[in-house]
Amino acid sequence: MIGTATRIGHLFTTKRAQNRKAFIAYLTAGDPNPERTASLVLALERGGADLIELGVPFSDPIADGPVIQRASDRALRAGMTLDRVLQTVREIRQSSGIPLLLFSYMNPLLRYGFQRLAHDAAAAGVDGVLLTDLCIEEAGEPVRQLRTQGLDTVFLAAPTSTERRLKLVAEHSSGFVYLVSRTGVTGEQAAISAAAAPLAERMRKMTDLPLAVGFGISSPAQVADTAPIADGVVVGSALVKCIETHAGKPTLEQEVENFTRAMTEPLRSAA
Repeated sequence: MIGTATRIGHLFTTKRAQNRKAFIAYLTAGDPNPERTASLVLALERGGADLIELGVPFSDPIADGPVIQRASDRALRAGMTLDRVLQTVREIRQSSGIPLLLFSYMNPLLRYGFQRLAHDAAAAGVDGVLLTDLCIEEAGEPVRQLRTQGLDTVFLAAPTSTERRLKLVAEHSSGFVYLVSRTGVTGEQAAISAAAAPLAERMRKMTDLPLAVGFGISSPAQVADTAPIADGVVVGSALVKCIETHAGKPTLEQEVENFTRAMTEPLRSAA
């Protein structure tokens, strides 16, 4: 599936026409508390984020490092649930049309039910779902349920993925493909992985979908280094750490906006 009518598809079409790259920001919904998630999304947007990954908190986020693990724990302790995530999306949609992607492990989605999720997510204003730990060989039915409601389905491809797995990721993805720049869990790194560019080259042989690179990108310099490789740059742990650092301050949203503006500067200045 090369193009979609979702906000996500429109975003990448627009960026390609402008010869620019998308900045994709991750935050854990409900961190530091459910009441501030919508305002944090708007702060990310004001800072220059083009697409928001809303992480559904989960008690065992095995692909995530300690920063996002702590965020998930805080969100769950604060009472965040998948129902409340969707309510937050409805709140965001009152004032923003920024593309929103649910980023979730399978357990919360299975408990909610995929048919119900697809209907409720689309009705709330979600544009797609990133299924972190769904086995790609078993993705057919969940993808069908989500696509039926017009939602994009995004899957992860890693440097260790076989050609067969890359092909399946390409077949089941819409909106974009998320390239994991390195093996291991999420978290800030001193430099981008040398594995990112070869992975992008392999994936481009499989699909015309936009490619976004994430895992470990934590500075404006790394954003600048990653941009030539892909169509989008994903920043997660660095933003979540910013939220953690300033969580108790009334200036939290302004701190997040300022941090995001600094991170997105290389994409604004690049032609």
